[in-house]
Amino acid sequence: MSQPIAEKEAGPTAQSDTPVEEVPQEKKVREYKDFGHDEVKATHANVDMSRIELKADDLYDKEKVDLETIVIEDVFTLLQCNDQGLTSQEAQRRLEIFGPNKLEQEEQNPFLQFLSFMWNPLSWVMEAAALVAIALSNGEGRAPDWQDFAGITALLFINSGIGFYEERGAGNAVKALMDSLAPKAKVKRDGSWVEIESAILVPGDMIAFKIGDIVPADCRLTEAINVSIDQAALTGESLPVSKKDADQCFSGSTCKQGEAEGVVISTGVNTFFGRAASLVGQEDDTTGHLQKILAQIGSFCLIAIGIFVIAEIFVLYAGFRWSYRSGLDNILVLLIGGIPIAMPTVLSVTLAVGAQQLAGYKAIVTRITAIEELAGVTILCSDKTGTLTTNKLTIDRSTIRTYAAFSADDVILLAAYASRTENQDAIDASVVGALGDTSRARSGIKLLDFKPFNPVDKRTEITYREEASGKLKRVTKGMTGIIIELCSRNKTEELENRLESDVEEFASRGLRALAVAYEEVDGDDFEAEGNGFELVGLLAIFDPPREDTKQTIDDALAFGVKVKMVTGDQLAIAKETGRRLGLGDHMYPAKVLKDGPPPGSRFNSLDDMIMDADGFAGVFPEHKFEIVKRLQGLGHLCAMTGDGANDAPALSRANVGIAVEGATDAARGAADIVLTEPGLSTIVHAIRGSRVIFQRMRNYAIYACAVTIRIVVCFAVLVFCYRFQFPPFMVLIIALLNDGTIMTLSVDRVLPSSTPDSWDLAEIFAYAVAYGLYLTLSTIILVVVILESDFFQRKFHVHLNSPPGQIDHNDEKLHTIVYLQVAIISQALIFVTRAHGFFFMERPSYALMAAFCLAQLVSSIIAGFANWGFTNIQKISGAWIGIVWVWNIIWFVPLDLIKFAMKATVIKYLRDSHNQVTAAATRAAAETGLPIVRTQSRAASIHESLYSNRTSFIRRAVRKVGFGQKVRVKAEELQRFSSIQAHQTGQTLARHPSRPGA
Repeated sequence: MSQPIAEKEAGPTAQSDTPVEEVPQEKKVREYKDFGHDEVKATHANVDMSRIELKADDLYDKEKVDLETIVIEDVFTLLQCNDQGLTSQEAQRRLEIFGPNKLEQEEQNPFLQFLSFMWNPLSWVMEAAALVAIALSNGEGRAPDWQDFAGITALLFINSGIGFYEERGAGNAVKALMDSLAPKAKVKRDGSWVEIESAILVPGDMIAFKIGDIVPADCRLTEAINVSIDQAALTGESLPVSKKDADQCFSGSTCKQGEAEGVVISTGVNTFFGRAASLVGQEDDTTGHLQKILAQIGSFCLIAIGIFVIAEIFVLYAGFRWSYRSGLDNILVLLIGGIPIAMPTVLSVTLAVGAQQLAGYKAIVTRITAIEELAGVTILCSDKTGTLTTNKLTIDRSTIRTYAAFSADDVILLAAYASRTENQDAIDASVVGALGDTSRARSGIKLLDFKPFNPVDKRTEITYREEASGKLKRVTKGMTGIIIELCSRNKTEELENRLESDVEEFASRGLRALAVAYEEVDGDDFEAEGNGFELVGLLAIFDPPREDTKQTIDDALAFGVKVKMVTGDQLAIAKETGRRLGLGDHMYPAKVLKDGPPPGSRFNSLDDMIMDADGFAGVFPEHKFEIVKRLQGLGHLCAMTGDGANDAPALSRANVGIAVEGATDAARGAADIVLTEPGLSTIVHAIRGSRVIFQRMRNYAIYACAVTIRIVVCFAVLVFCYRFQFPPFMVLIIALLNDGTIMTLSVDRVLPSSTPDSWDLAEIFAYAVAYGLYLTLSTIILVVVILESDFFQRKFHVHLNSPPGQIDHNDEKLHTIVYLQVAIISQALIFVTRAHGFFFMERPSYALMAAFCLAQLVSSIIAGFANWGFTNIQKISGAWIGIVWVWNIIWFVPLDLIKFAMKATVIKYLRDSHNQVTAAATRAAAETGLPIVRTQSRAASIHESLYSNRTSFIRRAVRKVGFGQKVRVKAEELQRFSSIQAHQTGQTLARHPSRPGA
């Protein structure tokens, strides 16, 4: 059969009511084999039906009864219902027995979600510091360090609280949007047809569906009118299957033709889909790319801290012979001040706020770390239908061909006569829509007989009486090869050659042909033979590009993202669409993914061909998976769009899986981002938004690493040189004020990168070391000037507790001065790290500026008024505060120069080295034929997984001891549910009936 145009892009075998031409037809009528199923004979239940109770244990135990194959009368008996449906009270009772008609998603425990922010290596170090302060600080006649313990604990809880609040809020917003996409079902309740959410369907309900609807639950048909069901997403069958009365339809399949009524036999986990999903593994230890980055940044900070902690242990205890408690206080300073405890929280908050912002672009983020990966996407593989195009077939008026004394408008009008005006398929809708005024499709005629499309005739036909003349006339439209054989009046060799040439031209341009013929009928018998059909015209049908698609593709290219079309349509159609959109016409059939480049082509390997391709045609879901796998093997981060359940493997494999508008529940469950509006522009908006979010995270990463270097090096050097004992509690105050300010980075104004982003950790660490050492120098020189000279005392008439020339290295006012200097300039660093050029050229957000000013005000007030004996600080004069502020301003200005110097030297060297390594690897891969294999974004080491969902081990423990026997499937776990797996599962289900109590 020639491939018809489908309403949704579902591969080369999708069908539509009205056939259209794709390739030139031979002059003989072709034969088409109808791919059917082996006939399954209905049986009677082989048990005493009066003893079968209305519960899952009995109804879904196939050793007792098989609702899928027994006669329909027994189905009604067992389900204790009839064709009038259920009452609302009975439906509610059954809902309590069988549960909702959906796969139960695993809800995250709020308490565990809160604790998860304290379950990672960085938090463990802080928690260890708290234990040191409370448990190991006893001795030498001193009480435990309650102040530091309380401060560390408060810092941990504040970070966790902020992260929990923002992440929970974003999750609730996303859940509300997802709930708005809940599928509906038409059901007979209390004797009337009503529309309800499919989640509250129960066994025994009478449901109805028509063309384009999703079957809401497993059912047995009680009435089927020309029904064809596409169940490829569940069984792997590529062709829609014809259904008749008493046949079963699976939940999640799509009605491609006709309309039907049926009785629901199973819902939720007892459906074919639910039973198959219950066999999918429950473990989910996958880790996102961001968690890997967190692990590496965390390792950098921990190594830096560890080196100086070990150095302090040797120097303070072995060298200086300090007492146990004095040395411990200094080690606490490094642990508390060096750990970027807020890093997981800041990044989580940034992503959570970003997810809410992306929701404004109609992009629902279901895997929050996908935002970070979307920022680095280099190739976007996009569906054609509905994404690049409108998914609304249109008659191309400029290409209409006429073959008799009829105008192009006459041909469209006659074709509209031969089209349905209700319950239309895509072809009929496009033909009738071409009239402008759709009422003209039945205006001026009296309909006597209409023959809809059927798989045998492959055409539609109308017989009508023309009201103006009273004559009977007949019009047919359909596949060119069929229509021309009917045309006995004007069929000549010349006409056939002309028609064949026109169809071939249409096919070469990716346009589909629809032939129209007309005859008159003598007499008043509308069933009589006519005077012979006459070919009157040929219509060209195509799916036009969306108005914004070409500009959107240009925008994507400007962002450094290559767009490749991936379509189930024919090659010629793909090329024509590519030309119209400016994508290019280097399109290849999907079979090259298996066969490789044709002999004599300019491509040395399949990878070369894939990189050159502007798109692929005739694509099935397994081809999408292979395309993503190959592109990732070449080192690209790839985004893939999909809409069907059997797209799940590709959506899962891609770095970012995107479920387009109108996607099935299974596709949405497998995807990382769900679009609620059609078109490519939504994806490009999401890419831009993700790059803004990425820049915020990168800015913070540089800042956090720089502060770690600044704290551990600064205070280690001071204690080595001057035996300077800075109070740990004041480091806690610095950390607390820093965290409060840095949280506002989640809404900071930043410019998105014009190229795909990536975590170049060597650059981040290089910047961090440079900034950290510079800030360390600013503090050390200040301390040296105060201790080794009387410059400030002499010039500004300020003083410390100790007299000049005999200054105590641990003077309490000196502690306060160092605290204020470190607090001010450390926070000011963020304005340098967030800007690409001079810090004053890129205005920060008002929130960041307000938080910074507030933190500095608090720091200055503490310095000016705090006499805290327990932490060894004493208030300083306003003159000292002014000196510190001026000192920091002087040292702050050159920070931009350091940034530019790093870019011109170290960063340039790192990038050149990276490019050389990449080029060498590419050449090696070309010579050996082995692709460059990148680490997949969802596999991780144990260390990296510690930064992912930190409570998974608790859930596994709960399952192992037997708690919670319900089948619970996380939305993202459906990503493993491909059509092939479903097909294999279907063969297994007969041997593995539903679990008891499911």
